[in-house]
Amino acid sequence: MISALKPDGSVQLARQIDFVGKSGTLYRYSVQDLARAVPTAGANYVIATTTNAGASVLFVGETENLASRDWQRDFERAQGQNRDAEFLIRLNVRGAVRKVECEDMIAAYAPTLNAA
Repeated sequence: MISALKPDGSVQLARQIDFVGKSGTLYRYSVQDLARAVPTAGANYVIATTTNAGASVLFVGETENLASRDWQRDFERAQGQNRDAEFLIRLNVRGAVRKVECEDMIAAYAPTLNAA
């Protein structure tokens, strides 16, 4: 997946991370560069810290429209806990699908900020 074509003609590839829900379903999320415009689409999102060894999930949520930035407060709370927190998205248009995925991911990872 191409994330950006740089002015020098080189390509920057999107970083993607696979998460497995409690159900065993695999969900592929892409790290979102928040300096760029976010899509105007419904999506699930994960706020996590990532290393070569894996990811630590801090928060899982869903939104009807990423561009509305209704997730911003969750991201700021996560960054207050860990400045290295990253925002990852998975586009899902249907609200029912987003809700099931969100519940599946919360059940699997028990993110600390979802409990707060």
